[in-house]
Amino acid sequence: MRIFVTGASGWIGSAVVPELIDAGHVVVGLARSDDSAAALLAAGAEVHRGSLDDLDSLRSAASASGGVIHLAFKHDLAFTGDYLGAANADRHAVETFGEVLEGSDRPLVIASGTLGVALGRMATERDGHDDDSSLAAYGEGPLARRATAEFVLSLASRGVRSSVMRLPPTNHGDGDNGFVATLVAIARDKGVSGYIGNGSNRWPAVHRLDSARLFRLAVEKAPAGSTLHAVADEGVPIREVAEVIGRHLDLPVVSISSENAGEHFTWLARFLAADSPASSALTRELLGWQPVQPGLIDDLDRGHYFQRPFA
Repeated sequence: MRIFVTGASGWIGSAVVPELIDAGHVVVGLARSDDSAAALLAAGAEVHRGSLDDLDSLRSAASASGGVIHLAFKHDLAFTGDYLGAANADRHAVETFGEVLEGSDRPLVIASGTLGVALGRMATERDGHDDDSSLAAYGEGPLARRATAEFVLSLASRGVRSSVMRLPPTNHGDGDNGFVATLVAIARDKGVSGYIGNGSNRWPAVHRLDSARLFRLAVEKAPAGSTLHAVADEGVPIREVAEVIGRHLDLPVVSISSENAGEHFTWLARFLAADSPASSALTRELLGWQPVQPGLIDDLDRGHYFQRPFA
């Protein structure tokens, strides 16, 4: 299959591309910079120059492909205060893919998230679809991206083999610069490895190589309208994460009060406080996916998160 991948040179995309190529697919990656284009060529992919804002470019790439995996998101815009702008750009891109693929039975797989789907209890693939977010929440703050996921699922009724891949807050591995790497950096800066409250709140997790394999399985054979969970660890207590970080950095492990969490963890605080475990039992049964890479705690204990870059 000829597969168009947005975000192909990103953290997850750079694992998805070789996974697809090794399985015999032809990958066309979206690149908005010379560096991204060079990385894609080195990985054996073809390059399509453009950006999420260039809808005509997205339309032409999707039209020439047998399927689309959409991983790109304007994280730089979202983290500098314009989350709604990033979510709206994402929605327009997805709508463009839907128009192109309508009636073709070609696959469209998009990345979404498990965080907040069912706070305080184990979320399954069946959760998160009963809040009328598919249309009403579009353009209305935090639910805007979930609304886009619901829109993608609705494309199943229009002849698109659509699926939504919910990713845990951490797709860990060597080279990760996401939430866990940020938590390590905060510990170094503050001189303590912290968690909020009693630290019993749980995060699901997956190694990025395991999630890459699930993206391949989804584009190959996920039924139309599927919600998938790329979850290996169902719920790792944040205190356990802090304890591993403290041990490797030789720092005290301390509780940070909810009142002081914003000052200590800055933007990470509202994510770190969430108790949002998730199951992938239905996904494993549907697609025969089994994670084989190290879990989050084992991966942390391998030490690569604590190696300072050479000057």
